[in-house]
Amino acid sequence: MQAAIEAILFTMGDSVELEKIAAAIEQDVQTTRKIIHLMMDQYREEDRGIRILELDNSYQLCTKAEFFEYLIRIAKQPQKAALSEVMLETLAIIAYKQPVTRVEIEKIRGVKCDHVINKLIEYNLIRELGRLDAPGKPILFGTTEEFLRHFGVQSLEDLPSISPVQVEDFKAEAEAEIQLKLDL
Repeated sequence: MQAAIEAILFTMGDSVELEKIAAAIEQDVQTTRKIIHLMMDQYREEDRGIRILELDNSYQLCTKAEFFEYLIRIAKQPQKAALSEVMLETLAIIAYKQPVTRVEIEKIRGVKCDHVINKLIEYNLIRELGRLDAPGKPILFGTTEEFLRHFGVQSLEDLPSISPVQVEDFKAEAEAEIQLKLDL
């Protein structure tokens, strides 16, 4: 069964839902999850170049990050573009407030975000989740599976929590920054 799961994950390339894997190997979900977690442990213990990544009740076979430099030498592709501070700020707002509209993001950041949102969509870190039932039907944004993969978390629940004190500090910092811009 491990070989069948490995073949499925290798062939699919992207993540595969647990239920689909279970159906393919004709096992129940709990048994399939146990087999996959056993495989994950084996990949961790062995000196292997691959691992199984868990993403919101889906699994994906991928290369261990420490071997990326070797892949670059073969593929001759540049490293992934680094996210700018502005992109990270916007992405954090979306991750913690989703589903969220562009207007809500701009209200929090205090500046226009069209370009940043378009770039985050282009990098497949966020996506449109639908439209808000309000005048103008604004688009709602949320994070993608690629976001989870990129930041190494299994689900949004694994994101670090922000204490109310930190939130107040962030607000005060943002207000001071806005006031400084107004004074200029």
